[in-house]
This record gives sequence, C-alpha cells and structure tokens, in this order.
Amino acid sequence: MFEPSQADVRRFFCGVYAKLGQQAALEPIEVLAGQWIERHPEYHAELADLDAALQAMQGPGPGPGQVQVPPRDNPFLHLSMHLSISEQCSIDQPPGIRQAVELLTARRGSVHAAQHEVMECLGRMLWESQRSGRPPDGAAYLDHVRRRATAD
Repeated sequence: MFEPSQADVRRFFCGVYAKLGQQAALEPIEVLAGQWIERHPEYHAELADLDAALQAMQGPGPGPGQVQVPPRDNPFLHLSMHLSISEQCSIDQPPGIRQAVELLTARRGSVHAAQHEVMECLGRMLWESQRSGRPPDGAAYLDHVRRRATAD
C-alpha cells in the first residue's frame, strides 16, 4: 500500500497546481487531482505556495495518523479525500461504492456535492477506526453512503 507522508501529499497537490498553471503535461492521477483543484478555487492561494504549505505542517494539528475533521479546513486533506473517493469509485472498492455514489450524485444533481457527503462518511469511518484501534470498516462506510443516497 502506498502511504505518502503529509509533505508528499502537499508537494503532490502544489505540483499539480503548478503544472495546471503552466499547462504542462499531467499524469493520469494528476489529471484527476487537477479536476478537483479546479473545483476548489478557494484553495488556489495555498496550493500556489509550496514553502508555506510545508511550513504549515509545523503548526498544531492532528497527531500522526489521525484524521482532521472537518476536512474542508485543510485543503490537502480535502483534495486527498476527493481523490480517494474518485479512486474508490473507479475500482468499486469497497464493492458497491460506485453504485452508491452514483445514486447519491443523481439525487444531489452534482458529483461534487455527492462527494462532499461521502467525505463525511469516509472521515467518520477513519475516525472510528482510529478510536477503536481496528481496521477501517468498509461495510459500515458503504452503509452510511447508501443511507445518504436513499434518504428523503
């Protein structure tokens, strides 16, 4: 499993943002990340300054391996969650997530809005895993997304 450091994640997203500005060629994962970056102009100033992004890691925040909630307060976490959900849907892992997210997208009329709701479910699953010391519960995560997708 690939486990990038916090600095790696910040370098990745800042690098993609720089490539977008230069209209440089992007790797497939960078194309996907770039699409989410473009949907979040409120993060562009932070993505434009890699040195400041790396310096900000020195400040207070969650401990190693802990999820920060809410993710919107951290552009790198927020974009990482968008990227993770997109990847989950592309490979349908956990099985059924693609259908649940597609249904939620149809109900909300926006993949972006749907992903923000899924992000809450993903954050909850990770928080519960950390709190309990057990592996993430993909079935519970999928159940939360499905409930959102079918709730009136």
